[in-house]
Amino acid sequence: MSIEAWTIFALFWLVFVTTPGPNAVNCISNGMSLPFAKAMIGVLAILTQASAFLILSALGVTALIAASPTGFFIAKLIGAGFLIYLGIRGWMNASRPVPATERPARHIYLHALAIATINPKSVAGYLAAFSQFVQPDVPIWQQMGVIMPTALIITTLSYTGFTLLGAIMGRAALGAVFNIWVRRIMGGCFIIYGLLLGASSTPAARG
Repeated sequence: MSIEAWTIFALFWLVFVTTPGPNAVNCISNGMSLPFAKAMIGVLAILTQASAFLILSALGVTALIAASPTGFFIAKLIGAGFLIYLGIRGWMNASRPVPATERPARHIYLHALAIATINPKSVAGYLAAFSQFVQPDVPIWQQMGVIMPTALIITTLSYTGFTLLGAIMGRAALGAVFNIWVRRIMGGCFIIYGLLLGASSTPAARG
């Protein structure tokens, strides 16, 4: 991959992972309600999903899924329903105090991994990355040696930033009313993302 191609890919990925979405909302929520080190487990889960999707994309699985209207439609509905459920539950629990006991690390990891994995919008993003930036005349794993580290480093920095933002917002939330409305906003964001996801169209593969 040339320097020019790498720069374009890095800029694309920067926009892809810094545009607020379900992962960002979850990172902010974790930062607000958990110690920072424990909230970073959610970022680790996102990196797990990103690594898996990058490898699957290289193997052509992502393109196959995106090219199947039925498969994408089912995944879209499951993802939308899950996000709306999280949003409604978060809104309803917003007035309740945050439990004094911390969530186990396994729960934090699996929760973040589920949010990252079942979002079909990720399929569109990874498909776009591979259809635009992978050179067909260069061995794929040679290109992956550049693509994967770049994508994972940018992803780490982005979602660490969202988690830190949540931690800062949590410290600034001095009143119970503020805490309630911030939590309701987070829940509302999940509902909005779910509705937008349910209304999204199947990504078209580049011919």
